[in-house]
Amino acid sequence: MTASNPLNDEPARHLGSTAHLLHSISSQLADRLRLVHLDGGRRRPVQAAVPPALVLVAHGSRDPRALDTVRALADLVRALCPSLPVRLGHIELNEPLLPDTLAALGGTPAVLVPLLLGRGYHVKRDIPEMAADASARVRVAAPLGPHPLLVETLHARLTEAGWRPDTAARGTSAVVLASAGSRDPDSAADTRRTARLLAGRLGVPVVPAYASAATPTVATALRALAARGRRDVAVASCFTAPGRFATQCAAQAPGIASAPLGAHEAMARLVLHRYDQARAMTAAEPASA
Repeated sequence: MTASNPLNDEPARHLGSTAHLLHSISSQLADRLRLVHLDGGRRRPVQAAVPPALVLVAHGSRDPRALDTVRALADLVRALCPSLPVRLGHIELNEPLLPDTLAALGGTPAVLVPLLLGRGYHVKRDIPEMAADASARVRVAAPLGPHPLLVETLHARLTEAGWRPDTAARGTSAVVLASAGSRDPDSAADTRRTARLLAGRLGVPVVPAYASAATPTVATALRALAARGRRDVAVASCFTAPGRFATQCAAQAPGIASAPLGAHEAMARLVLHRYDQARAMTAAEPASA
């Protein structure tokens, strides 16, 4: 075997080193050209878009359990989406109030997700007016109801309270869906829609009833169901958190009364769904001149 001559290998090493140097220079030049527009202007490095903050908008209550509940729901939302900034604001009675939350965000865009279960005065007037005063762009999402995830939570709370109707008992069973009530006909339509969805899930009649501003009341609905032979009636609390109305409605139940919706995973997923819907609507809007 003939040994290689180091003197003969020298030109090859030199050519290889030169090729490597030329390749390195070409790569660096290409990287710099990527930062330059065709018109000679320098490109800015692409940065990841920062998502708008998610602001949970609660009504507020003098019941201390209400604030604890919406805080726990906010924590669940954060757990499902850790990268998303989540804040809390109230319409009244509790701090932080929504205008203070928006002021603290400064120029950060936000999506407001009402922790309300249908269209009504707060959704149509109060929250949009507060949003209009914000210094940054703010989008108001749809209320939580009606939606299958809301019904999933109602069903879970009824089950936790002991709701176990078997096939033989369905002829005498029913549920009263107790809600806050509103004079707005859209709010009543949303509650009726939620009642129909829940009835489909449970397989028994579900009658909407209200704590104020609308009819029938819970007591009236219970009497009407009893007159139809529905003796085993549960009250489903269609309230986001504990409060005066939720307590009053539950107290009228002849048997089972479920807890308010509260900090349930399905509620957290519904909050994020409304947030995503509002963001999608914002992205679809034409840019303003």
